[in-house]
Amino acid sequence: MPPYFASGDGEYRGKAGNDPFHVMPSTFVEGAIIVGGGPSGLAAAACLKSKGVPSLIIEKSDGIGSLWKYKAYDRLHLHIPKQFCELPLYPFPEDYPLYPNRQQFVTYLENYFHHFEMKALFNTKVNTAEYDAEFECWKVNVESSGKVGKDAGMQLCARWLVVASGENAEAVSPAMAGLKDFHGPVVHSSNYKTGADYTGQRVLVVGCGNSGMEIALDLANFNANPSLVVRSPVHILPREIFGTSTFAVAMRMMKSFPLWFTDMLLVWYTWAMLGDTTVYGFQRPKDGPMTIKCKQGKTPILDVGTFAKIKSGDIKVFPGVDHLTPHGACFENGESRDFDAIVLATGYRSNVPQWLKDDGGFFSEEGLPKNPSQGTWKGERGLYVAGLGRKGILGATFDAKNIAEDISRAYIAAELESHKRLVVVSPQQSR
Repeated sequence: MPPYFASGDGEYRGKAGNDPFHVMPSTFVEGAIIVGGGPSGLAAAACLKSKGVPSLIIEKSDGIGSLWKYKAYDRLHLHIPKQFCELPLYPFPEDYPLYPNRQQFVTYLENYFHHFEMKALFNTKVNTAEYDAEFECWKVNVESSGKVGKDAGMQLCARWLVVASGENAEAVSPAMAGLKDFHGPVVHSSNYKTGADYTGQRVLVVGCGNSGMEIALDLANFNANPSLVVRSPVHILPREIFGTSTFAVAMRMMKSFPLWFTDMLLVWYTWAMLGDTTVYGFQRPKDGPMTIKCKQGKTPILDVGTFAKIKSGDIKVFPGVDHLTPHGACFENGESRDFDAIVLATGYRSNVPQWLKDDGGFFSEEGLPKNPSQGTWKGERGLYVAGLGRKGILGATFDAKNIAEDISRAYIAAELESHKRLVVVSPQQSR
C-alpha cells in the first residue's frame, strides 16, 4: 500500500473495528485530499505538512503547475514582484529577477514540491467528490489516464477535502456569431505560444486583460499586425511607479490611506505617464482600480509596453465584435477588417461545479465561494478551499495557512481520541 494511503483513522477506523463484518468501501487517505497541483494546492500541502498533517494531491496533468508549464505563452513573466508570489515557507532563489519568467516560476514550483516531499497522484482526474455522512468523510472518485478498464477508476476517502483546482481550471471561449465560418485559425490564449508563429499575419486578439495585452505586444514584436478588441471599461496602470512596482506601491498605500485616495493617486499617475487612455479606445470604469480589485477580484492591466505600441499605431484597437466573416470581423462601431488568425484571450473559469457534488451551498454556479464576505477558505463537514477567493497567490497563501491551522487542530484531536481507545492489558491484568 502506498505511503499516503492508510487503512483508516479516527472515527472511520473505529467503526470498522467495532463491526467484524464491515468492509471499507474506499481506500482511506491519511489526512487531507487536495484537488489540484497548482500553486494553491502546493501551498496547502506545505502548510499542512508543517503542522504534521499528511495530504495527497490529485492532479489531472503529468506534473505540478500545468497551467504555467503547458498553457502559458513563452514571453510570460510575473506581472507583480516575486515577493508577492512566493508560496509559504519557501522563498524564491535570491538570483531570480524581480519579475521571474514562466520557466523560472515552473522550476520554483517543482523545487517546492520536492522540498516538502509531497505525495501526489498525477495523470488522475477527479470525476466526483461527495460527502459520506455515515463514515463522516469525503469520497473522491478518480480516474487515471494511464490505465484502462476497471484499473483506471479508484475511490479515495479522506476526512478532509481541500478544493485547490483554481480559478483558471478551464478555458473560456465565447460564443461569437460567425465563428464557424471564419477560414483562419482560431486559438485560445492557452494554446498561444509565440508571435513568431504569426509573423506577417493580421491577428485579432479578443480580450484585453493582462494576457491579451501582452499577447498583442508579443505579436507586434514579431512583426505581425495585431488588433485588440476592447469591449468593456478597464484600468491600465504602468507596471512601475518611479522604479517601484505599482502593485507594491498600492499595497503600501492601502495600509495607510483610504481606498479612494489610493485609487485617485494611481489614476492620476497613470494619466501623467500614459496620457488620456480614452483617446485610444480604453474607457475607465467608474470605480477605481484597487476598489474593483477588492470588490470583484479583477486585476487592473499592468502595462509592460503594449500601450506604447498602441500609441505608435503598431497595435490597433477596436470595440466589441458584432460578428465574424469568413475572412475577418465586423465591429460594433460598423467598421470591418480582414484577419488571418484570431487569438481568444477570453480567460478561464473554475470547474468545481462539474465534480463537487455536495458542497453544502458554499459555491456559486461559477464555481467560486458564494459569500466572500463570510470567508472563502472554509466550508462545512471538512470542506476547505484554497485559491478561489480572487486574490491571487497572496490569497492562496492566506487560505493555505488558515486551512492548515484549522485541520491540524482536528487532526491532533482525532489522534488523541484514537490513542485513548487503545487499552493495553498487561499479562498480570489478564489473569
